Amino acid sequence: MSKHFTYNKQEKLKSRKLIESLFRKGKSVSAFPLKVLYDFTEDTAVPLRAGVTVSSRKFKKAVERNRAKRILREAYRLQKLPLQHILKEKRLVIVLFFIYTGKELPVFAEVYEKMGIILQKLQNNILKLQAIETDF
Repeated sequence: MSKHFTYNKQEKLKSRKLIESLFRKGKSVSAFPLKVLYDFTEDTAVPLRAGVTVSSRKFKKAVERNRAKRILREAYRLQKLPLQHILKEKRLVIVLFFIYTGKELPVFAEVYEKMGIILQKLQNNILKLQAIETDF
């Protein structure tokens, strides 16, 4: 079994303090029906922490919310490696929070595609940020 495609306990964003600061001062990137809030931090030993959420207003049944969250986590788990490598290389620590904004129950193929787009945008933002910092 490969250890590359994991999403273990240490990688999950559960700290209330981190989540609150993320919503307060984090930046966002979106590709409908996904939105991600992200922020750089020094708080954690793991270079990449992520959490997911689905609106209970749009999905009344917990079964539907849990299914949507499971799909989000799986799409993230399978595509996070390039982002992890960039963060390790640049010695950065980032926290992410994925929000599903769609009104219908998600289809894995669509979420997988949009997750790839979002993670690529994040990588580009990190590289731009590093380029700006090295200019000074």
